[in-house]
Amino acid sequence: MTSPQPAAGWYPDPSGGPGQRYWDGSQWSEAAPYTPGAVAAYGGGNYGVDAYGRPLSDKSRMAAGLLQFFLGHFGIGRFYLGYTTIGVFQLLTFGGCYIWAFIDAIMIITGKVPDAQGRTLRE
Repeated sequence: MTSPQPAAGWYPDPSGGPGQRYWDGSQWSEAAPYTPGAVAAYGGGNYGVDAYGRPLSDKSRMAAGLLQFFLGHFGIGRFYLGYTTIGVFQLLTFGGCYIWAFIDAIMIITGKVPDAQGRTLRE
C-alpha cells in the first residue's frame, strides 16, 4: 500500500533548505525563496516575508513581548499572539507565579515564539 501524494501546491522545501518548493502532483519544482503562492500556502498576508521566504505576521514582536512582560500574569501577550489556551493557563496561574510570564516575554522578544499561525513576528 502506498501513501497518498500531497495535493499540488507550495510546501516548505522537502530537503530542509530555505524557501518553498512547488509540488505539481508528480515532482518538485526548483527551489524558490519567495513567490506569492508560497505566501498564500502559509496563510500569509501583506506583511512581507522573512529571510527564508516565510510570511511575516501582522503581530509585532516588541508589542507582544512588552505585553507579556508587563501583563503576562494575565496571559495578555499570548492572547495577543492568538494562543488562547496558553493565555488561559497563564491567567489561571498568574503567569506561573510571574516566572512563566517573564521567561515567555524573553522568548517572544528574542524571536523564539511565532504567532498562532506559525508566522514570524514583525520587528
